[in-house]
Amino acid sequence: MMRQGNSGETMLRVVIVGGGTAGISTAAYLRRKLKDINISLIEPSSVHYYQPLWTLAGGGILDKKVTKKKTAKLIPKNVNWIQDKVVGFKLDTNKIVTASGAEVYYDYLIIAPGIQIDWNRIKGLQSSIGKDGVCSNYDYEYVDKTWESIQNTKKGSALFTFPNTPIKCGGAPQKIMYLAEEYFRKNGVREDVDVEFVSAGERIFGVTKYREALEKIIKERRISTHYRLNLEKIDGANKIAYFRNLDTNEVVEKHYTMIHVVPPMSAPDFIKTSALANNDGWVDVDKYTLQHNRYPNIFGLGDASSLPTAKTGASIRKEIPVLVHNLIRLIEGRSLDAKYNGYASCPIVTGRGKLILAEFDYDGKPVETFPWDQSKESFLLYLLKKYGLPRLYWWFMLKGWM
Repeated sequence: MMRQGNSGETMLRVVIVGGGTAGISTAAYLRRKLKDINISLIEPSSVHYYQPLWTLAGGGILDKKVTKKKTAKLIPKNVNWIQDKVVGFKLDTNKIVTASGAEVYYDYLIIAPGIQIDWNRIKGLQSSIGKDGVCSNYDYEYVDKTWESIQNTKKGSALFTFPNTPIKCGGAPQKIMYLAEEYFRKNGVREDVDVEFVSAGERIFGVTKYREALEKIIKERRISTHYRLNLEKIDGANKIAYFRNLDTNEVVEKHYTMIHVVPPMSAPDFIKTSALANNDGWVDVDKYTLQHNRYPNIFGLGDASSLPTAKTGASIRKEIPVLVHNLIRLIEGRSLDAKYNGYASCPIVTGRGKLILAEFDYDGKPVETFPWDQSKESFLLYLLKKYGLPRLYWWFMLKGWM
């Protein structure tokens, strides 16, 4: 495995782009499996967030501060942290270009930069977010404003949106809606507040078993659903949201008292403009092996990848062992024989103390962990979401114990 690389080093050099969930966990897992390689991780941010808890923070259940840790404390031992931003690639010479002007050489490259939130694609959102009832759980800075908006809503309409792009944690847009509806009901204002789910999608959830369970909850709680409507503009001064009907191209206006906005998302710009991207801008990898479809010494995983599954931390947890196994096989000159089955998990909070745990594969087939029907609301699974999964994340996953 030892050889002289272009960088002048005697060890094979593996570089990981991205120090979020996928990047740090992969670095830790790879370091446990291989000792005699040089691993570098490129990540500009000094702060790391456990974002799945932002729903509970936005619902007033916990303080957002518990979701935050310093990146420096999470970087695995014997992994070199390059605190810089990637701006491009020189793929013909195995180099990464950073914002500081440095060129980082790699023998093998793992792409895991996460997803980019495109706030500016909704006109008026950036000037309105965090005030006058406009909120979003998709940013640490604004998540407290969600709880504030819920408490301040006594009558009118509470809108919860879902964009026409892939997003991280596809269940999050409806989780906060259930928590808000419950708050309105328990505080005696539900009869004066219309709760509406306004989505660019075609249904509440993609997997039939869980969709049917959620549709029952929506009916019982008298939540209005509107599909194929994509949010394009917010008039914060007049509290009007403008949606585009994706079937008729008609513009639909909706007045709101509060609106929880899920912004459009995409792969980071430096990925979209590179030869690593497919036609939709995502890192173009094989859906089973996670190897890049055109560059054999490159792998990709996580939210920026083209993998046709939900963009969740649970997906990443199952992707990492497959990627690392296949990378080692490639280094050893053997065929790639590990396959990722598309496993994804979405813990859907439906109220305080209530949760549906959706688990499924590429085929949309439920792949459940527990010996009971996970499409039924469960207090035990809620406790898992609130207490168990964060501990598994910080203490095990980020340390490479999948």
